[in-house]
Amino acid sequence: MYEETHFAMKEEYASLSKLLMEFVNISKIDKAWVCKSGNDSKAIFSASQPNILANSNRKFILSATIHGSGTSPVDFQWSPFPIEVSGASIILPSPSGSKLLIVRNSDDDSPTKFEIWGSSDLEKEFLVPQAVHGSLFTDAWFEGVSWNLDETLIAYVAEEPTPLKPTFNNFGYTSASTSNKGCNSWEGQGDWEEGWGETYVKKRCPAVFVIDINSGEVRAVEGINKALSVGQVVWVPSTIASQQHLVVVGWPAEPRKLGMKYCTNRPCALYAVTCPFNKLEAIKSDLKSNADDDSNAVVLTKGISSAFCPRFSPDGRFLVFLSAKSAVESGAHNATFSLHRVDWQSDWNPNVLPIVDVVPVVLSAENDCFPGLYFPSILMNPWFSDKRTMILSSIWRSTQVIFSVDVESGSLSRITPHNSSSSWEVLSLDEDNIIAVCSSPVDTPRIKYGCLLKKQVPNAPWNWQDVPSPLFRCSKEVSSRLSSLQFSIMKIPVRSISENCTEGASKPFEAIFVSSTAKNDICNPLITVLHGGPHDVATSKFSKTLAFLASTGYNLLIVNYRGSLGFGEEALQSLPGNVGSQDVNDVLTAIDHVVGLKLAEPPRIAVFGGSHGGFLSAHLIGQAPEKFSVAAVWNPVCNLALMVGTTDIPDWCFVNAYGSDGKTYFTEAPSKDNLNILYDKSPISHVHKVKAPTLFLLGAQDLRVPVPDGLQYARALKERGIEVKVIMFPDDVHEISRPQSEVESFVNIALWFKNYCQ
Repeated sequence: MYEETHFAMKEEYASLSKLLMEFVNISKIDKAWVCKSGNDSKAIFSASQPNILANSNRKFILSATIHGSGTSPVDFQWSPFPIEVSGASIILPSPSGSKLLIVRNSDDDSPTKFEIWGSSDLEKEFLVPQAVHGSLFTDAWFEGVSWNLDETLIAYVAEEPTPLKPTFNNFGYTSASTSNKGCNSWEGQGDWEEGWGETYVKKRCPAVFVIDINSGEVRAVEGINKALSVGQVVWVPSTIASQQHLVVVGWPAEPRKLGMKYCTNRPCALYAVTCPFNKLEAIKSDLKSNADDDSNAVVLTKGISSAFCPRFSPDGRFLVFLSAKSAVESGAHNATFSLHRVDWQSDWNPNVLPIVDVVPVVLSAENDCFPGLYFPSILMNPWFSDKRTMILSSIWRSTQVIFSVDVESGSLSRITPHNSSSSWEVLSLDEDNIIAVCSSPVDTPRIKYGCLLKKQVPNAPWNWQDVPSPLFRCSKEVSSRLSSLQFSIMKIPVRSISENCTEGASKPFEAIFVSSTAKNDICNPLITVLHGGPHDVATSKFSKTLAFLASTGYNLLIVNYRGSLGFGEEALQSLPGNVGSQDVNDVLTAIDHVVGLKLAEPPRIAVFGGSHGGFLSAHLIGQAPEKFSVAAVWNPVCNLALMVGTTDIPDWCFVNAYGSDGKTYFTEAPSKDNLNILYDKSPISHVHKVKAPTLFLLGAQDLRVPVPDGLQYARALKERGIEVKVIMFPDDVHEISRPQSEVESFVNIALWFKNYCQ
């Protein structure tokens, strides 16, 4: 009997993994650019596809010539084959489109390679040794690569050069310059330098460099205070052929570096610095005279606690930037953004640059009106031809939409269709036309080309054309399974409203419901999917792994509980201090809603989430043990009292436990009272009530929610006789996203749910 069961399990495992691979292999577009070529435009798409065997992502470039524009149908003439760009860390065309920069970072101590490609061949190649700088930053926080207008200089952000370390031999310390390292000597560790937490533990401090692409000479931008970590560099537009200044974002490192990734509540400001190739000493002197403490860096955004993502208008009139001041001031790791403008002048005085509010924080959105800015995606060149209207993508409740902002008047116009429940993201501009990607939980991404039907007419409608593309192709099996699915976005009324509940927090939240189109008398089992954060959001865009789970015979309930992004600041700020209760009740309310509609049947309900979604999942199986038959969690927060002493974001623990007062209570040495409150807010305080078999997926290199947090909870469940399975990924961090890890995770989730939730 055991052998028959074991064989059946192996067959099921093989079948599920085969199907999952077909979903995972769908490619995705990372970035896109458009360059003019005569009367036509040339679109370049940088895309990626998992290389499962190599456990990495394969990058490639696919180009298309765009014929036609305006209201007439456009025709994309695609190149016959994509070109793989092996080992590329950064791909960036020059402003004119005549050159292409490819950067290949090193994973060891070897040099970083810069390649400048022309229209027909490789024009330049430079190797920059570790003694000059380390790898370039390619993440969304510090990354910055910027060509100057005459395409002779490139500014970028890279790790500081490798610091000198003490060297020892048989006689003790010896000078590094005279020792023969590796022969009768060894290199010591030197002083430990704190990094910016998750994924930055092995990264040296970010710094700004400029390379001359004619000579290959690299110079560091000097005079920046060592207490600042800088990134997101852009050139200041100038009428002088060789630009003289750069704008960077700077994050202060005092009193300590807390985790940066996923956290916009770290104070930051915009700074102007002098280009190291600048030969005009007078300009250098003018800048230095306005700097503090003899620094080369001049603060441009005094009076505001957060400023990042700088963008200059094409004519140099405006410097526009985003701010997460709501997150900085409240302590919430993410909150509603705002958009601001500085009116820039050629004879600018950095001490008299007033900051103008363009798009303020929205406290409570009326009905389906604009809810505020949330993680907006802003192109490097987001401007229409009027040089005052910028295009961007942002979260709008449970969807992502594209809209335009007039940065002079502040007027905002939604561009994507109001009746669309899909999610849209802008990829590039083709003059005043838009290339975007659109997808839904049941539709793979597709490229869209948008044209304004009546220019110069306020709120004129846009015409969106489907662009046939060789990208995003999937197998017949995947297409067939997706065609049998449907989705809707449900509004869930808040079940109980307290007296001190704000207007925004009393409004309905949302859940995305994915189900089969087949009409059966028996409901499919339900998987409740919970995003992390908690200040994040699940949008209606295509997810390969969630589509896979839905295609194996499950309905999905993806809950955007109060505290999620995209619903206004009041709803978001209602959650800190109420975690483990308000979010739990919202999820239970959403489940009861679909049960009432006869779309789910307890106890055939599973729950799945990671990070704070894992926190919620663990709370739910403890607080409502009869509701759930099975659970799966990755890197879950299970015990805040344990996490607070080991995580890279201890402030997160205090703010979520205490609310905005957590900023006051935060300390590196929590008291007994602190630890008691943190424990009481945690799932482990309900562990004795859990009945659901639970699968744990843990990244051994996780600094955000270190492994002991999940292991302690898993061992506590085992101690009480609950079925537990733990899969440990030795090289993964908080986000278990390496291709092999993702495949193994979701095939095990599917099999685990199949065994306990049918």
